[in-house]
Amino acid sequence: MTLHSVRKGTGEPLVLIHGIGHHWRAWEPVIDLLAEHHDVIAIDLPGFGRSPAPADNQGMPSAVAALAEYFAETGLDRPHVAGNSLGGAIALELAAAGHARSATALSPAGFCTPAQVRRALSILRGHRVGAFTPTPLLKVFYRTGFGKAFSFGWLVRDPSVLTAERALADTLALRGGRGFGAVARHGRAYAYTARPDVPVTVAWGSRDRIFLPVQAGVARERLPDAHHVALDGCGHVPMSDNPTMVAEVILHTTTAATIRPRAHS
Repeated sequence: MTLHSVRKGTGEPLVLIHGIGHHWRAWEPVIDLLAEHHDVIAIDLPGFGRSPAPADNQGMPSAVAALAEYFAETGLDRPHVAGNSLGGAIALELAAAGHARSATALSPAGFCTPAQVRRALSILRGHRVGAFTPTPLLKVFYRTGFGKAFSFGWLVRDPSVLTAERALADTLALRGGRGFGAVARHGRAYAYTARPDVPVTVAWGSRDRIFLPVQAGVARERLPDAHHVALDGCGHVPMSDNPTMVAEVILHTTTAATIRPRAHS
């Protein structure tokens, strides 16, 4: 499976998986921090960023199969994985399927009620409609604090941390995400129910407006053996709100896997 990726650092491999409509740059604020400890691979999921869309997208099963194939083709033997939103659910599924050595899930999908799923997808679809605003207008809009707050206030607690260039790049990635429709359609019925046997951390932004923090309680019930963390003051994409905190949470998980005997040799 051909996926676009950006790679940096040395050490045990760590694959970073973005959410629906995003791209590898979602992880840009934390890559350097993580690359001090790991060989970091930030990917574009199939149908997003610069990765081609699959011919037949069946939602989560297709994503997990594509990542497992990518791992095999690139020689990544059960890497650590970390994901946000959709990517968080994919990270958990990869861990449960035996494809990952540890998993860190930041505000993962899969712990919503049907009404909460509909609400989240409605917000995200609204963002995608706005992404088709003509690019010259977006460039002007994102030079203002109001423009960034209007477009990204649902996703990050403090949109001012985004540069105008980064805001535009994220919007163009959302516009160009050919996999958005299929992933959103299949995501309506998705729920995470597996039990990984590797170190897992589930971290939730206390200011998440997409997947509300109440869903962290559901995650605690379904994953009682996982390490659960509240990301104080962070929104749905916490990598932008507090890169240091997010990097520490991920490194805590990967360190736990390094200490723990490997279950799959």
